[in-house]
Amino acid sequence: MTSDAPVDARPPGGKTFFGHPRALSTLFLTEMWERFSFYGMRAILVLYLTAAVADDGLGIRESTANAVYGTYNAMVYLMALPGGWVADRLLGARRSVLWGGVVIAAGHYVMAIPVRWSVFAGMTLIVLGTGLLKPNISTMVGDLYDRDSPRRDAGFSIFYMGINLGAFIAPLITGFLGEKINWHLGFGAAAIGMTFGVLQYVLGRRNLGEAGARPADPLLGADRRRALTRIAVVTLAVLVVLAVLALFGLFTVNTVVNLLTIVTVLVTIAYFARILTDREISGTERSRMKAYLWLFVFAAAFWLIYDQAGSVLNIFAADKTDRDVLGFTFPASWLQSVNPILIIIGAPLAAWLWLRLGHRVSTPMKFAVGLVLNGLSFVLMAAAAQAAVGGDLVSPWWLVAVYAIQVAGELALSPVGLSATTKLAPMKYASQMMGLWFLATAVGDAIGGQVARLAETWPEPTYFLTFGLASVALGLGAVMFARHIRQLMAGIH
Repeated sequence: MTSDAPVDARPPGGKTFFGHPRALSTLFLTEMWERFSFYGMRAILVLYLTAAVADDGLGIRESTANAVYGTYNAMVYLMALPGGWVADRLLGARRSVLWGGVVIAAGHYVMAIPVRWSVFAGMTLIVLGTGLLKPNISTMVGDLYDRDSPRRDAGFSIFYMGINLGAFIAPLITGFLGEKINWHLGFGAAAIGMTFGVLQYVLGRRNLGEAGARPADPLLGADRRRALTRIAVVTLAVLVVLAVLALFGLFTVNTVVNLLTIVTVLVTIAYFARILTDREISGTERSRMKAYLWLFVFAAAFWLIYDQAGSVLNIFAADKTDRDVLGFTFPASWLQSVNPILIIIGAPLAAWLWLRLGHRVSTPMKFAVGLVLNGLSFVLMAAAAQAAVGGDLVSPWWLVAVYAIQVAGELALSPVGLSATTKLAPMKYASQMMGLWFLATAVGDAIGGQVARLAETWPEPTYFLTFGLASVALGLGAVMFARHIRQLMAGIH
């Protein structure tokens, strides 16, 4: 633990949250509302970007909108790296979460302003705020328990439910407001949700004890001034680059998206190169990192397809599904609630299955299962797209089935990847490895945004079938290399 607070201590009066420290309720609700705002905005983002100007949208081409969506998701996860550093060295997790929530709320309020520039300015603020909040609120949950506490995993499971509860409710509200009334009203609902999160976090701060109260490894004196100077220089350099692009007429959405995609990939390459060439890690640790590199590639490929649910599949839902129920045409974005509710239902079943199977199914094999299932979801999507050829509207149950297969794949890969990250981490980089796991999502989303551009120019059945079969082939390749990867893992299952 990073604090001196009593382990699993109950607050005065013995009040608990489902038998856990009362502080868990504060963090649970903060995360729930943050995810409400994130998934609520995300559910209508591409639909707003591609909607005609006459319908109060931006009228952006589908290919560009898909790339923007993918890059936005990538930046959210990429910023978890500097966000974790700021908490560890400067602010502490508690203040980082607070300021992150304030900046996120500000971003959503900016997006609620009915002008063309507001969406991009708002997304920039949300990215910066999420980088501060997302990694550090999980750290605070861990601070509530002793490292070996039997209630630690259960506490994280409850916290995880908050994530999916917010993700389930959000599209139902923002989707109705955005699609049926006004897009910016939907963005405003996301802003109000994050405001609720910040308010209850402030009101519940007395429950937090010492969790996240101070930086884990604070910078002091000259070191602090040097770090702040470097941050100022980097910020200034970014502003200069943007100014130069604007001066030469190159400051366009596509230019920024392409640059951010390149930055995401280069940061990842530099991160792995730094760890693998570090002479202070042992041979065994280096071998495990080589195994982790394989898993990282598999995970990035998984998210490349999976996170197109909010872009390519969302547009398909809007344009090519029959959403009429008893005379009411429900919003396309409502289908974005399918994934989280299936995760809530499926997560306990997946946990039971992996417990029963034990070490009989290795981590690489579980990743292979995730990739194959993800690929099969796109193969099924190709059939749905073929059924829609000619202008016929297809049943939304096609998408529900696609999401169900993807969720099964996620439950095979994502929780297992989190566990593998902690087990394969070199001792020196133990605290940074979770940021590296977030990078897998960032890379997948960034490249996925570029790949999704093809959905506008390729025939849809061809697009889905091509990338679906590619994911299945990669999954089968993971099966073939599973023994080699297990050897590299050096005794880690």
